[in-house]
Amino acid sequence: MKEYYYDKLLNIHTNGKRVANNHIKHYYPYEPTPYQALEVLFDQYEVKSTDQFIDFGCGLGRLNFFIHYHFHARVTGIEMNEAFYKRALDNLENYRKKIKIPTDKVEFAYCLAEDYEIKKGDNRFYFFNPFSVHIFQRTINSILLSVEADPREVDIILYYPSKEYIFYLENQTNFQLEQEIELLYEKNPNERFLIYRLKY
Repeated sequence: MKEYYYDKLLNIHTNGKRVANNHIKHYYPYEPTPYQALEVLFDQYEVKSTDQFIDFGCGLGRLNFFIHYHFHARVTGIEMNEAFYKRALDNLENYRKKIKIPTDKVEFAYCLAEDYEIKKGDNRFYFFNPFSVHIFQRTINSILLSVEADPREVDIILYYPSKEYIFYLENQTNFQLEQEIELLYEKNPNERFLIYRLKY
């Protein structure tokens, strides 16, 4: 029910089952984060309008529009599938027609995650298992290099976190687990959010 409600509210189309993300090795099928899960996450996780979110493997842009609508924060969706990217741009155009607030903080980039150049203001990074741990490591390394150049607090937000992602963050980086948000309506213990924070 929430899937229909929010898509209609935001004037976008993000529903659909898992779709293969081309045939590129290390990249996984697209699946949007359920709106109900997003409600739980952002009920417990603070977002400021000055935050800059990066959604790796954004698909059709659901997270982007949800965050912008509720918090007016900047959100950039990174998508390597051209068809998804174009549909995200269509959603942005439809969102602009419906929403009365400026939408210049909603952006999409058509590129591989490891090729995205982290901006100095980017401080919140969202992952719903979009690719293998090898790509994840390269992406996290880009984030760490950016923080070295421009020190700031950054968060990694994992939904349905893979054991490989968790192991890498906890054993090979200085990120520390800051918050765990469980989805109590789900019986699957993997249905949760983990927020890792790098402090400076």
